[in-house]
Amino acid sequence: MSQRFTEEFKIQAVKQVTDQGYSVASVSERLGVTSSSLYNWIKAYGPDSEEHRQSQEQSDRIKQLEKELKRVTMERDILKEATVFFAGESKKNMRS
Repeated sequence: MSQRFTEEFKIQAVKQVTDQGYSVASVSERLGVTSSSLYNWIKAYGPDSEEHRQSQEQSDRIKQLEKELKRVTMERDILKEATVFFAGESKKNMRS
């Protein structure tokens, strides 16, 4: 009977090879998986995989949206301050 591994387990195993530089043989032995399974996981979850590319695109998009949100928030705050300032100026002019 074959053992089932979670996606997170597979990704962490792949990172040991791709990011940390361990050999496939040492990682597969230490984790108790076959090297062929680990090679398959590298194809599926490694830096050249479609999933990795999509994850990177999502990460890039999130960074872009956070930058845009920061800019828009700053613009909103400036407009709020301007509104308060001009409301005060308007009251001063009405009193004169």
